[in-house]
Amino acid sequence: MSEATNRSLTDYVAGFVCETSLKDVPADVMELGKKSMLDGIGLAISGSVAKSGELVRQHLNSLGIPTGAATVFGSNIKTAPRFAAFANGVGIHADDYDDTQLAVAKDRVYGLLTHPTAPALPSAIAKGEALNASGADVFLAYQLGVEVECKISEAINPRHYQTGFHSTATCGTFASASAAGKLMGLNKETMLRALSIAGSQSAGLRENFGTMTKPFHAGRSSESGIVAAEFAQIGWTAAPTILEAPRGFFSAAGGGYDPKAIDGVLGKPWTFASPGVSIKPHPSGSLTHPGMTEMLRLIKEHGIKADQVVSVKVGTNHNMPNALIHHRPTNELQAKFSMEFCMAILLLEGRAGLSEFTDEVVMRPDVQAMIKKVDFGVDPEAEAAGFHKMTTIITITLTDGKVIRGSADFGRGSPAMPMTYDEVADKFRENCEFAKFSSQKANQVVEMIRGIEKVGSIRELTTLLAI
Repeated sequence: MSEATNRSLTDYVAGFVCETSLKDVPADVMELGKKSMLDGIGLAISGSVAKSGELVRQHLNSLGIPTGAATVFGSNIKTAPRFAAFANGVGIHADDYDDTQLAVAKDRVYGLLTHPTAPALPSAIAKGEALNASGADVFLAYQLGVEVECKISEAINPRHYQTGFHSTATCGTFASASAAGKLMGLNKETMLRALSIAGSQSAGLRENFGTMTKPFHAGRSSESGIVAAEFAQIGWTAAPTILEAPRGFFSAAGGGYDPKAIDGVLGKPWTFASPGVSIKPHPSGSLTHPGMTEMLRLIKEHGIKADQVVSVKVGTNHNMPNALIHHRPTNELQAKFSMEFCMAILLLEGRAGLSEFTDEVVMRPDVQAMIKKVDFGVDPEAEAAGFHKMTTIITITLTDGKVIRGSADFGRGSPAMPMTYDEVADKFRENCEFAKFSSQKANQVVEMIRGIEKVGSIRELTTLLAI
């Protein structure tokens, strides 16, 4: 029970979603949210040209739904909001290029936490488009979804992630239900049931990392949240304490939770403000990014050439190899979860964007040879730094015997090294260009999101996102 209100935890979460208005969102949180919103939309567009995007559209076309109220970004398809949310959620997460939540407590494994935008934003936009909601209402719903998702992810015991659950999928379902329910105007009792229905749909296993099923998790959580809110609205019943009950989400999926991480602290502070959300400069698992940022710095500072490299040793805490599981990747999806590939491609190309994460590049003989020079494992110093950091220690040995060392706790795009809105806009335009999306429309979207709270109808945005 919440000490401040004597309410159940689930009731507290539902009340926060129902009672919060846009004026309650601080100005800095507004600006941070706009960056992640723009980033997410660009990733849905670039993800639409991935193989997974092609297969999702094939599936949607097989459903026999001739038309609908919600847009699948980067396509000419309009369908039911739940399916548009699924498609756009898959797209955002397809290249593992989307934003990530930072941890607070030292035992909260960085990888435990979530990709906040992929489940929350597609739900908010799809349901908002169907309801002809304003930009302000959609933006608020997105912010609320992110906040609920992040606090739930922070609170659940680390066992949740360590034993195989994918928190973007599991916690993201609550994000989507919160966003959709807010736009639908659900009262607190109905919102509580929506959260409970969402809890019974919460699923996703990390064994599927490195396959199309990882982005499927994000899409499915976004879809499931809309389904939960819609069923709650028509009177579907569900348990009132799904988060905290002995047979509820926290217990079943994590073996418990930390009440102090969620009870009474939604929006106090907002996660976007503290500890923050990272925007990715590279389309790979976020745990690779401190090492990639540091490797790029070392390459530039020391003028390192690929043919000079004898060996590279990369050391982290033990939870990072638990997520970066592909030590000898053979395709682009595996490469996203391969520290060895990420180090190798930077040494060879000096960059790592969407064009580098392809099957053809991964299997190039020079790339495979460089991968074999990279030794990735646990370093005691990195282990001692705490799991809330991503401390990465790099040691490079060159042919002349010179040894170069460096370390980093966080990467470019993190709250410690943030990207500006204009830098995120550059990434957005690159993603649109990758998908051969109209540059004129891309520029219009950049300016529209900059003032999203002033947009009269979210349909002004979704019209631009169709082709």
